Amino acid sequence: MHRVQRIQLCRLRPLMAGSTIVIGTRGSQLALWQANWVKDAIRSCQPDLTVELTVIKTKGDKILDVPLAKVGGKGLFVKEIEEALLEGRIDLAVHSMKDMPADIPDGLCIGAIPQREEPRDVLITRNRLPLEQLKLGARVGTSSLRRSAQLLHARPDISIVPLRGNLDTRLKKLESESLDAIVLAAAGVRRLGLADRITQILDESVMLPAVGQGALCIEIRKNDSRIAPVVALLDDVPTRQVVMGERAFLKRLEGGCQVPIAGHGHIDEKGYTLTGLVCDVDGSHQIKQSRTGPENRSEQIGLELAGTLLAMGAGEILERLNADAQ
Repeated sequence: MHRVQRIQLCRLRPLMAGSTIVIGTRGSQLALWQANWVKDAIRSCQPDLTVELTVIKTKGDKILDVPLAKVGGKGLFVKEIEEALLEGRIDLAVHSMKDMPADIPDGLCIGAIPQREEPRDVLITRNRLPLEQLKLGARVGTSSLRRSAQLLHARPDISIVPLRGNLDTRLKKLESESLDAIVLAAAGVRRLGLADRITQILDESVMLPAVGQGALCIEIRKNDSRIAPVVALLDDVPTRQVVMGERAFLKRLEGGCQVPIAGHGHIDEKGYTLTGLVCDVDGSHQIKQSRTGPENRSEQIGLELAGTLLAMGAGEILERLNADAQ
């Protein structure tokens, strides 16, 4: 755990000693790693507090032979967990932020966003060649429209092969399905100790990350005076500012998995800079722009950037793609 977060967590008074907190999570190897990270963070200063995990299977875990864009888009990996949270069967949920829809259900809220992992995507290839050196017509595995559209924009000659499943399953399919490469989120690869498999971290000029990629979302019930103070101490303010700006951008565009939308922000000496992208699925038409302003206005910057892209023609792309998805 990061040192600042450890110090903050240790300031928590042991008001909940002897009680139990139940964390809801998906059952994949990566989801369990993330949930256990949160569990350990909570218990690091309250060893007498019992923290348990409850595994909940989501629709996205059950449907593995159909691209996400064709089975409902965002929310596929969180809905059943959110239902358990609303019903009181769990006390908090741990999600990958990039799986979170732009709208949070009534009665729930984002209780904390811990410090972000590497947000970019990575290329893993069988022959260790980077994207620009892959053979003509190379077979690249991904079921993400965002990734495939940007790959085709950079390399129109490649062949996109649908690829679903957990991270370890997708790594195995690199060999079993005779793929030349696959694209994954760097955060998941690194969290599972598989960084040595990475061939290339894809530059944002080639592959802009998904909104929230690399960040965790700790979701709780609104006004939960028992749980909110505990998870709030895991919140990283700069990460929250960055991610909430990205999510405002996504919400303004009403985006989901059915359309190739990307957005990534960062904070530096200039303030908060957010870059957003909307692209045709074949990569032929890409609208990309950035906007900078004070970090405490990140959400407004996200809304303004979305408006800029819509004025540049993103609305027509989104309308066409949403119509095709019906």
